Amino acid sequence: MKKIDQGLSRRAILKGSAIGVTAFVASGGCKDMHGHTFKNPGNAAFYAGNGAFAQQSAKDAYFAMMESFAYPIPDVLKTDEFWVCDFLQKDFEKLGMGGIFWINAKGQYGQTGAKAYDGQFAGGNFGYLGHEIFLLPGQVLPEHRHIGGNEGYGPKMESWHVRHGSVDFFGEYKGAGDETLISEMPENERPWGYGQDWFKSKYVAKRTAQSGKLYSLLDPESWHFQRAGAQGAIVSEYATYHNQVEFSKPGMEFDSTKA
Repeated sequence: MKKIDQGLSRRAILKGSAIGVTAFVASGGCKDMHGHTFKNPGNAAFYAGNGAFAQQSAKDAYFAMMESFAYPIPDVLKTDEFWVCDFLQKDFEKLGMGGIFWINAKGQYGQTGAKAYDGQFAGGNFGYLGHEIFLLPGQVLPEHRHIGGNEGYGPKMESWHVRHGSVDFFGEYKGAGDETLISEMPENERPWGYGQDWFKSKYVAKRTAQSGKLYSLLDPESWHFQRAGAQGAIVSEYATYHNQVEFSKPGMEFDSTKA
């Protein structure tokens, strides 16, 4: 695929020379070890002149955020295994994510490795996942759900561990018990899409890296999504095998805008 941009200077991003984050997080940001403040650089940085999503610029923004958090950037994140996505919405400043699947494994007991296992679960399916999610300040991973696929695996079940920054977790149902109603949030803090016919979530709960408290999806096939706080977020996800996803907003896909 033809390269569509040359990326952004991470130093320039850290100096905040590009467009700032959306209004409700504009006053936020985090400083790196050199005193630079990281801000969401805005859509002008993420789309080429032909309208295509500039993936390298998006990755450079995440790298700058990682540096501001003093998050070690492993070599694997410099490869195509680190992916970025705008869900075909052309609004990566607000709607998008970066991620890497450390592992997304499936198989049958007794059919992997030395194939020596012949216990009572032989022939049964297993599946597990380790995933890192990267969100710029104020960025939303859009509302979606994981349904049972056609491979014999049930709906994905997952928990999230905020490693850096903070996240608002939104969902269709209460789970942890400390959720509050989205309708009770100040209007300028309510999430993107709230009030639209397709929007399904009703509750919100906040988690921070400082607290270390996880948030879990307890209701299979339920709608959910997350939004990073003013500093952005790096989130570790622990889950069962991922094989199917659908979005509540029509026309949204797990893909990136082309020219």
